[in-house]
Amino acid sequence: MLKGKKILVGITGSIAAYKAAILIRLLHKQGAEVKVIMTASAKTFITPLTLSTLSKNPVYSAFEKPDGSGEWNNHVELALWADIMLIAPASANTLAKCAHGICDNLLLATYLSAKCPVVFAPAMDLDMYKHPSTLANLKTLQSYGNSIIEAEEGELASGLEGKGRMSEPEHIISYLEGHFTEHKALSGKKVMITAGPTYEAIDPVRFVGNHSSGKMGYALAEAFSILGAEVTLISGPTHLEVPAGVKNYIPIQSAADLLEASTAQYPASDIAILAAAVADYRPKNIAQEKIKKKDDDMHIALEKTADIAKTLGQRKQKGQLNIGFALETENEEENAKAKLQNKNFDLIVLNSLKDKGAGFGHDTNKVRIYNAAGLVHESETESKKAIAHTIAKLVAEQLS
Repeated sequence: MLKGKKILVGITGSIAAYKAAILIRLLHKQGAEVKVIMTASAKTFITPLTLSTLSKNPVYSAFEKPDGSGEWNNHVELALWADIMLIAPASANTLAKCAHGICDNLLLATYLSAKCPVVFAPAMDLDMYKHPSTLANLKTLQSYGNSIIEAEEGELASGLEGKGRMSEPEHIISYLEGHFTEHKALSGKKVMITAGPTYEAIDPVRFVGNHSSGKMGYALAEAFSILGAEVTLISGPTHLEVPAGVKNYIPIQSAADLLEASTAQYPASDIAILAAAVADYRPKNIAQEKIKKKDDDMHIALEKTADIAKTLGQRKQKGQLNIGFALETENEEENAKAKLQNKNFDLIVLNSLKDKGAGFGHDTNKVRIYNAAGLVHESETESKKAIAHTIAKLVAEQLS
């Protein structure tokens, strides 16, 4: 997918710059043409000679060429050359400068001249990454039409554990592959994705819910958008930003809300991905006023919610694809296969709470994907974004 693509890689001053060598090697191996721009501080972490050897092209760093000829490195030409500009790693400093139009080096001048898509892969310590100024800068860059490959969780250079690691080179490659299939694999397809938890009211203050963060569903919305699909995202309560490519966003609270929204959207959908964690039960009677604490015990009568997946499966028309999720703690494969059949899914994505880094709240997941014939894909523990791109590609292959 990357053969012949012109990729301009910007490298900034971060310890994660060492990963750029691996990234550029993988890009070259896939047949991409790669040019590199480095900031001055990036050269303290990795040498231009290393990157020039791997990219098979000169590495650019300053406006003036180093041979004393007085010639300049034309940032406009570099920007026009690229099919995509990838800044990886993107330090907090460079993110801030790009967000606010500061132009004091060749990389920034090239960014401001770029007419091609620009993608940032941030890398920094966890407190820097979650600082309000960094989050605001990322949001600003997205508002300009740029894309962000979110940092991943793990051990950081500071010795701390948390979110801030640059996305692994293999995951960035997967993202770029998805980008270059845009308007091909899923162009013209309408995709309905459900995400997040449902909240089932007990009274005006309290609810029955679950720990779903919505991260998997939102990653799927982004991945399918990149493949050219028209995405409708129906989401329970989360703190996540709606991905830039989503055409239609429908917020919901309860399982009843989700049933209403999904049954309305489903007939026009070519693909339905049911990633929401829907409550199986809800309070039978909702108190109109806040329930006061009086007794030592409190008893709430529950009733079943509608089985949304089964309802949609019964309404599935020829040509529609339904993809479900199964989060299991025991008899995982058996339960997932039963769900695949009972709810008329074409694919089911299984993950186990027994796997470290999988399930609710994590930025990572580990899955097995089944169709009626059996296992079609088994992942390692990967970012949810990488898994979302894998699912999107599997769906695109099935449709083709």
